[in-house]
Amino acid sequence: MPRVAIIGSGPGGLIAARYLQSEGFEPVLFEQAPLPGGQWSGDAICSGVWPSMRTNTSRVLTQFSDLPHAPGLAVYPSNREIGDYLQRYADRFGLSEQIRLRTKVREVVAVPGGWAVRHDAHDEEIFEKAVVACGRFQHSRIPEVPGLASFSGNDGVAHTNAYKHPERYRGKRVLVAGCAISALEIASDLCMLGAARVVVCHRRQRYVLPKLVAGVPSDHRVFTRFQALAEESLSRSEFGEMLKELVVGWGGSPEQFGAPKPADSILDAGLTLSQHFLPLVAEGRIEVRPWFDRVEGTRVSFSDGRAETFDGILFGTGFNLKMPFLGEPIRRTLNLDAQRLDLFQHTFHPQLPGLAFVGIWDQSGPMFPPIELQARWIAYVWSGAIAAPTLEEMHVGVAKCRASGEPQKTKMNLMALLFARAAGVEPDPRRWPQLRRALLFGPLAPVSFRLEGRDALPDAADRFADEAKAFGCMQSSQFQDSELQKLRRLACVAQSPQVAAWAAAPA
Repeated sequence: MPRVAIIGSGPGGLIAARYLQSEGFEPVLFEQAPLPGGQWSGDAICSGVWPSMRTNTSRVLTQFSDLPHAPGLAVYPSNREIGDYLQRYADRFGLSEQIRLRTKVREVVAVPGGWAVRHDAHDEEIFEKAVVACGRFQHSRIPEVPGLASFSGNDGVAHTNAYKHPERYRGKRVLVAGCAISALEIASDLCMLGAARVVVCHRRQRYVLPKLVAGVPSDHRVFTRFQALAEESLSRSEFGEMLKELVVGWGGSPEQFGAPKPADSILDAGLTLSQHFLPLVAEGRIEVRPWFDRVEGTRVSFSDGRAETFDGILFGTGFNLKMPFLGEPIRRTLNLDAQRLDLFQHTFHPQLPGLAFVGIWDQSGPMFPPIELQARWIAYVWSGAIAAPTLEEMHVGVAKCRASGEPQKTKMNLMALLFARAAGVEPDPRRWPQLRRALLFGPLAPVSFRLEGRDALPDAADRFADEAKAFGCMQSSQFQDSELQKLRRLACVAQSPQVAAWAAAPA
């Protein structure tokens, strides 16, 4: 049985091990922490979760297709509940025995016939193949600000990845820098848990989508298959207007709450997520400022000319991409830098046969659905169940990736369709008339990709129907008039008879 080394036992490592094992491989997972689960383990070595943190993705989209959550779980589970879920997943598929806990990988290098893994427990082990599933949110990025080293507030300067105890900031004045999810969620947390004053500053105001509107999780509406098809086919401006209409219709625009007005184009401004942030701004409990350009002791000066004194500064400014265990020749081949690496479809490189990456891209939206599909694709290719991409295809893909030169930010639904198509498991809505509307405008639940192709499940249709109806947005299989109009527009622009047939076929 061919052995595969998997670096990391978070969601990506576990799902890769599950499918590789089912395809006849023997996975061995290397985990530096004392528990599996990656970020969800809660261990300080690799986790940035904080005690009150809950998921920012709904339970339907924060699970794998083989193991539904237990009944009664909250719409947005706690970090501990997801950690427990991942442990149950490992136990269910016999993966727990394959995880080497407290084993840090020092180096992965190519050797004749496979890959050498050098780690704490042994000098070296040889594997036929290797999967890198270490995640990309390990190395905090704090930008340079003049005078930052002089900050003398009692609570210091830290990254949100190190935020663990809101009690530390009770009664304190806190500056939170950034406009990503973690920055806004922690600012809200601080405000509601007793900080004396909370100011958020950022370089550009993003649109902010609440997690739940009218009882429906926003990820069921924004990260749909239709939205992915529209982004693939419509002009940038037309898709941006469609997305903005959806977002503002659901959550309003930041300036309505007293935050700065974002750029007119939602694609230029960006989109983030927080249930409480904008209402707290509207109540005057959080103040929003432009970026700060100087620090002197406890005094922070903002680019609008105002200045204020703070006890602590938290940076929610993202992460650098680092994989120190990859040898220098591999890093050079990947063109790896602090923000990106060059791969074919975020997974393979033609000059690194037998090496694959899982979940290393940067995206908006839930990670569980696309990493499961990516893991299936890798396992099916390596087992020979489906054709591998050709060397020419991979070289073209890598060259295109390198030529873009842009940070590789994408969206969950785009990634899910990318990997579903590669693995041959994208469902055809025409074959599922009662599910057609849910497949296009409902949640991209992992079980929806078990309807067809390899590893199809006999109960997938019933389970997906239940999950699509769970929050009341897919009670009928009949398209709404607005949905039909969108499908017809898409069919026209994409010149797609298939899309036109979806809209025309009887339910």
